[in-house]
Amino acid sequence: MNTKSDVTDILIQLLRTRSVSGHTEDAMRIIEERFKELGLETQLTRKGSLLATLQGKINDGIVLSAHMDTLGGMISGIEERSGKIILRSIGSYTMSSIEGEYCRIETFSGKLFSATVLFDNTSVHAYGMEEASAQRKKNNMYLRLDEEVSSGEDVRKLGISVGNYVHFDPRPILTESGYVKSRHLDDKAGVAILLKAAEELVSGKTVPARTLHFLITGYEEVGHGAAGFLPGGLVEFIAVDMGVAGPGRESSEDKVTICAADSTGPFNYLLTKNLIEVARDESIPYAVDTFPHYGSDAAAALKAGLDVRHGLIGPGVDSSHAMERTHVKALRATIDLIIAYVSNDK
Repeated sequence: MNTKSDVTDILIQLLRTRSVSGHTEDAMRIIEERFKELGLETQLTRKGSLLATLQGKINDGIVLSAHMDTLGGMISGIEERSGKIILRSIGSYTMSSIEGEYCRIETFSGKLFSATVLFDNTSVHAYGMEEASAQRKKNNMYLRLDEEVSSGEDVRKLGISVGNYVHFDPRPILTESGYVKSRHLDDKAGVAILLKAAEELVSGKTVPARTLHFLITGYEEVGHGAAGFLPGGLVEFIAVDMGVAGPGRESSEDKVTICAADSTGPFNYLLTKNLIEVARDESIPYAVDTFPHYGSDAAAALKAGLDVRHGLIGPGVDSSHAMERTHVKALRATIDLIIAYVSNDK
């Protein structure tokens, strides 16, 4: 595999790889292979996180973390009389954001079945406008399986059961104007950014000021991604996740966001200021923002007892936890900030 590629090439490959929270094995193999081909030492933790290490001038370590896991679903019930498949959400999203979404059910034997997420009374012709316009809730949504089934027994004969994962179709597109739109940019964009940053550090023979530990986690969307094994000697933990772009926010799809605080409270003030200074000094387009409805792997690591300075950066992403969008400018700005920051001897 040739790892020297554009960040969008890496990102599109990751977006097309199934990796719902707790089931990221295939994606981790792809990422591990890329890190290994760059000459980095890699380690898979028992929990399923991936660590890749690039030796710095001193052993004091910085974690650069991104999460590979995405939103998705799991079958929580199969109605006997109708064969209707009930969906349990993995991660937080509104039911309206997945209505009409194509998806695939993965059986425990690895077989994939296509389906569609639907509202109970979708058809205006069958139920009328008022009923078809009702609020979408977890208890009135289901999966329409693209197989000839009419009972729970029919569904189970296919090998489908409660506990099977449901993967939403990400539909990734890179537009001519430089936008990447897809489900799951949160946080596959962050993973692609770390892979590209590592590639550029290695190809440029840049020795970072401190040893870098690239951490890719698989349970961030359910709250405990970075809580677990981490190497010793760490002084900083920088999560590379999305910046929340939208009305009332400072974040933008063409800039890197430096997050000053999220739902768990403020990030380390000195680290945040240092990131801002580097972005300003290097003329990297950036925004500073706070996110009241947002958590990250940095917070999960601190809650687990890690004693480090913590921060968060990432590309601005619009319509988070739905059909997301960012721009290649934001991807590039985030890569540039990482490289500039870890190369700084101050």
